[in-house]
Amino acid sequence: MAIQVTRTYVASIQNQQQVKSDLDSLGFAASKLWNIARWTVERIWSETGTIPEGGPLKAYLKNHERYADLNSQSSQRVIEELAEAFHGWYAKRRNGDDRANPPKYRKHGDKHPRSTVTFKEDGFKHDPHNNRIRLSKGRNLKEHWSDFILCEINTRPDVTVENVCQVRAVWNGDEWELHIVCKLEIETQSPGNETAGIDLGISNFAAIAYSTGDHKLYPGNALKTDERYFAKEIAKCNSSRSNKALRLRRKRSERRSHFLHAVTRHIVSECVERGVGTIAVGNLEGIREDDETGEARNWGDRGNEGLHGWAFDRFTNLLTYKAKAEGIATVVVSERNTSKTCSCCGQKRDANRVERGLYVCRGCGRVMNADSNGAENIRCRLDQAEKVTLNPELDRSSGRVAHPAVNLFRRGKHGPSSGQGTFVDQTSICKP
Repeated sequence: MAIQVTRTYVASIQNQQQVKSDLDSLGFAASKLWNIARWTVERIWSETGTIPEGGPLKAYLKNHERYADLNSQSSQRVIEELAEAFHGWYAKRRNGDDRANPPKYRKHGDKHPRSTVTFKEDGFKHDPHNNRIRLSKGRNLKEHWSDFILCEINTRPDVTVENVCQVRAVWNGDEWELHIVCKLEIETQSPGNETAGIDLGISNFAAIAYSTGDHKLYPGNALKTDERYFAKEIAKCNSSRSNKALRLRRKRSERRSHFLHAVTRHIVSECVERGVGTIAVGNLEGIREDDETGEARNWGDRGNEGLHGWAFDRFTNLLTYKAKAEGIATVVVSERNTSKTCSCCGQKRDANRVERGLYVCRGCGRVMNADSNGAENIRCRLDQAEKVTLNPELDRSSGRVAHPAVNLFRRGKHGPSSGQGTFVDQTSICKP
């Protein structure tokens, strides 16, 4: 089966000295347009109490003189990014995260920073034979009608740049580089007909139940350690807006992203080895809201802190596209009552979940790991929806649900300061 996937390749610019000043001018222009749009949103917000959508905001600013500093599609993308940032902030506040701040103006002293500039179909031209990409300037920055920026690029030897749909000029702190987005068509084949269910949590970031009878846990200790470490380091800064505080926040975000990529990559590789063709993930939509009032639910200080840092939406998105590339389908199923229901006898009772990690069924007397029990219920709902008949020869006793294997995330040899790491299969077991 052929599927379309998107790949982003990072390319270095070989003629950096020749194009740096032109790219600087585009980066500065993007920052100016961002600040103008930010001021406009703040003015509309103070007068109407609402945040404008990206469409009306683009239409309003289309005639502004700074809009023509960039290619039309590049200017549109700057405004879209600001609108997305505002709505992301508003969603966090609505969910009770009082620490979230609205997007800020892009400035550093008297200089505007070099913002990322996105070029869509009309803003670039790729020359694969000479490894060059031509980037368009805005009308205001052109010296003549055919003025453009010609970048000579270099990528990894194993990368073939083709079917380019988007190019982003990114300042990495030292120099400019290009992030090239390509649409590729690849052949995939489903690894098998087995199924797997994933229950997401805070203490155990993910618990997986396989139809083969095995269960595995992915503890979230690494994420918790990072949150505590960076919170303490940021608190030591003279100001929350200082350069050091900003670097710490950026590093925390990078480490979280690396963890999510590592856990989804490990899960998909395990599913391929076990012949899993479909993965069911619990739907956590509305977990932050009270069922009756719709207001933000109070889980206590520690619970709220962990919940607001719970990146389950991004986990599901990463898992979906990585699984798709291996021919595995990802399905989101309802998670309602999966933590209360016994996966062995089906009894539903709130009191069965004695502690966060312990599930004791009063009906059949089974003692199980609570997260693994939830994952098994999610997987069973997928089997029921697809009318899968269970193999009677498989070992489905509560032993494997009670003592799932654990995959620990191990950092690099440099300790807490190292963001790189990988998951290591453990021979030990996690008791309920």
